[in-house]
Amino acid sequence: MKYGRVYNFSAGPSMLPEAVLEEVQIELLNYQGSGMSVMEMSHRSKVFEDILHEAEKDLRELMHIPDNYKVLFIQGGGTLQFAMVPMNLMKNGVADYVNTGAWSKKAISEAKKFGKVNVIASSEDRNFSYIPDMTKVSVSPDADYVYICENETINGTTWQSLPDTQGKPLVSDQSSMFLSKPCDVSKYGLIWAGVQKNVGPAGLAIVIIREDLIRREDLDPKVPTYLRFDTHADNGSLYNTPNCWAIYVCGKVFKYLKKLGGLEAMHKINQEKAAPLYAFLDRSEMFHGTVEKKDRSLMNVPFSTGDKELDAAVVKASLDAGFDNLKGHKSVGGLRASIYNAMPKDGVDALVDFLQKFEEEHLK
Repeated sequence: MKYGRVYNFSAGPSMLPEAVLEEVQIELLNYQGSGMSVMEMSHRSKVFEDILHEAEKDLRELMHIPDNYKVLFIQGGGTLQFAMVPMNLMKNGVADYVNTGAWSKKAISEAKKFGKVNVIASSEDRNFSYIPDMTKVSVSPDADYVYICENETINGTTWQSLPDTQGKPLVSDQSSMFLSKPCDVSKYGLIWAGVQKNVGPAGLAIVIIREDLIRREDLDPKVPTYLRFDTHADNGSLYNTPNCWAIYVCGKVFKYLKKLGGLEAMHKINQEKAAPLYAFLDRSEMFHGTVEKKDRSLMNVPFSTGDKELDAAVVKASLDAGFDNLKGHKSVGGLRASIYNAMPKDGVDALVDFLQKFEEEHLK
């Protein structure tokens, strides 16, 4: 690592690629001869409109997004989407949700404010340590959509295959695994992601929505203008001043991923990166993973010693060793390493070495 940077295992905001940060640094005071920073320029200027259009173009190429899907850049981050989704998609006032952890629960709680929510499957019975088997689950005939959190940041589970929604649109919160692997967008009605985990600075959500799901005339007129998907779709994400800086940095990350070889290449790197950490947890006498092997996330790796005081000692020692944010989420405790796209393999290898040495010293 350069410039005294630490290995930051935060679940978000998280690490960004150093190459992107260096490019942003060069352009900070004067973006490509414009004489100003992106943070200063008008969102109505041609310079910024070019930034926005280029970012959308690169994202479409990365994900092979079909032409009948809109890409929206919306302020408010991920939490706002918990409300925007049911506000805009609950045509019958009914939706099916799968409860796989902390963020699913928040989405369910918010959706209940706007209609009937059917929790058609849950993994809460085993502390959200697995993804439910959906093969025998029936989707409600009157449901407007089926909602999943495709990667649970806090609990460390991920969907290895998508559920059969029996003809209903699939809505997926991809925040903590967005752009970490190839994605067949055509299998979804709507994908949304808070960008601060894997793509850019906080304060922005990217929404990819099939055009037929964008309601206009039949949407409740009480829905605030800014919280309507059609507002953003019809104005090219420029209805008001967007999060220009976050869009700019995300655009840089999109180009970085394309240069790397696209999402196929990124997925291979992520698999190779996570493997040594999970291998260590599987052989360790002190540490253990908290997720069933078949449902493990490549992005968020929760683990524990089983002892709160010992977990705390690991966190303290990790800070002294140059690692940051290994403490588990306050709702579940333990430890967690978030190893998003920008985390280099060297960082994971160094973490494994640290944990191995910690274990050897404490088991003497």
